[in-house]
Amino acid sequence: MPATRYLYVTRHAEATADETGLTEAGRRQAELLGERLAGAGLAAVHHGPLARAAETARIVAERAGGVPAQVAEEAGDYLPYLPGREELPAESADATLERLAGFPAEEREPGPALARTAQQRFTGPADGDEVRHELVVTHAFLAAWLVRDALDAPPWRWIGLNHANTGLTVIRYTPGRPAALMLFNDLGHLPEELRWTGFPAELRL
Repeated sequence: MPATRYLYVTRHAEATADETGLTEAGRRQAELLGERLAGAGLAAVHHGPLARAAETARIVAERAGGVPAQVAEEAGDYLPYLPGREELPAESADATLERLAGFPAEEREPGPALARTAQQRFTGPADGDEVRHELVVTHAFLAAWLVRDALDAPPWRWIGLNHANTGLTVIRYTPGRPAALMLFNDLGHLPEELRWTGFPAELRL
């Protein structure tokens, strides 16, 4: 019989300009998130293959109790769904499609298949009879896609759901019930000076 799964989702911590690692502020963000999750009883820590996600996951895992971080290609940086013009609000459709078309092919073309794999691996009730807590350290787009999926929103609606660096989202999957979005982009573990990095300037609070 399946058991309840708590999926913790976070965007990687603040990265250096060349994206080969984390800034000093980013390392502190990751440490603080790990300390917040220390009592969560994480059974697994998954992360995307890029350096900024891998370093974030390693730091968080060490601070959260030492669960080994494991790489997952489906937790990487890609566009999870490419909408058609007819799906989008008419007033912004052209601008949205132009922006998405500007992403490199390696982020656009394999994205939908990777997103389906991520849903199969990370969402829904857990196998077995024990409650399971898992963390996915990923990027803004997949975090948005998983939230959209939990809310049964239209596929294109991942667009516009922003995540700050190490913002914490928690989704509960209980057998026989709809997914429950318990937290979204929560920054309670960060002091004010470390919040909202990774967010567009016009959306920072």
